[in-house]
Amino acid sequence: MLEEQINKHNLPNHLAIIMDGNGRWAKQKGLIRAIGHENGTKSVRQTVESCAKLGIKNLTLYAFSTENWNRPKIEVDLLMNLLIKSLKSELKTLQENEIKLNSIGNLALLPKSAQKELLEVINKTKDNQRMTLTLALSYGAREELISAIKTISDKVKNNIISSESIDETIINQHLYTHNLPDVDLLIRTSGEHRISNFLLWQIAYAELYFTDVLWPDFTEENLYEAIISYQKRERRFGKTSEQIK
Repeated sequence: MLEEQINKHNLPNHLAIIMDGNGRWAKQKGLIRAIGHENGTKSVRQTVESCAKLGIKNLTLYAFSTENWNRPKIEVDLLMNLLIKSLKSELKTLQENEIKLNSIGNLALLPKSAQKELLEVINKTKDNQRMTLTLALSYGAREELISAIKTISDKVKNNIISSESIDETIINQHLYTHNLPDVDLLIRTSGEHRISNFLLWQIAYAELYFTDVLWPDFTEENLYEAIISYQKRERRFGKTSEQIK
């Protein structure tokens, strides 16, 4: 059993996943893309429950990027409807597993119905403390950084903060992820080896793990393989091996 090989004292505090391959999974099977997205939600549920069971404290899923708005309208509408449906159906699972829902991104661009459902689930799970599940929706790291820079610039202009005081802490406080720690492990499925504008600041020292598995086929065992790979690596943060021993 792979789970038995995992060191529960060396888990990533913050795991982020680029869930890629729903469309290709459907195409390989001669199905419409919608079926791929629907099957992808099963992998989401299993991954969330597995992370909570292991004891991972923070899980962030790249659910919908700013670039995804450029997809055909029929697919965007389907994804938004699937989001609403999933939020309604998974609330019970979140509550049973003591998982708090969080969301990052330009949420104002989401349909009002999706915003409403999202905020309701966030509010209903806000006191859960076992794990924080963050959905990156209408999210783009460059947009996040631009927004932070604009806000900080306004504060400097209005003498709320000085330019000399700007450091990593100040920048972190103005990001969508201000309430989250840096990412320790980033997983991307489907064989692509790109970051795709996801958490660019937050993954500065993250371990990267790429797998050829398409997201709808991503299982608990695949998750364990990624974590075991992470635990075998030496994280030096710029230091030498001797310094961290």
